[in-house]
Amino acid sequence: MEQAKIKRYWFARKTYGWGWGLPLTWEGWIVFAVYFTILIKLFRQIDAVQHSGSDALIDFAPRFIAATLVFILICYWKGEPPKWSWGKDK
Repeated sequence: MEQAKIKRYWFARKTYGWGWGLPLTWEGWIVFAVYFTILIKLFRQIDAVQHSGSDALIDFAPRFIAATLVFILICYWKGEPPKWSWGKDK
């Protein structure tokens, strides 16, 4: 008799609203830390070379959007299926 494979989620669904909360597993924490590190690096790079607001937006926005999309895709792939939640079920 085979055991049913239990899916282990890296990210838990939020209790209120839509999306995911903090990571549940060490793998989720690694993904979160890498994403956060990438954002810090982007902020520091832009701050060091920025000449105007439009330069910052043009340089920062595409990389920020790309990093965030990758992070969201990982959350979809390894997290609980998202849905609107209005608190804990009674």
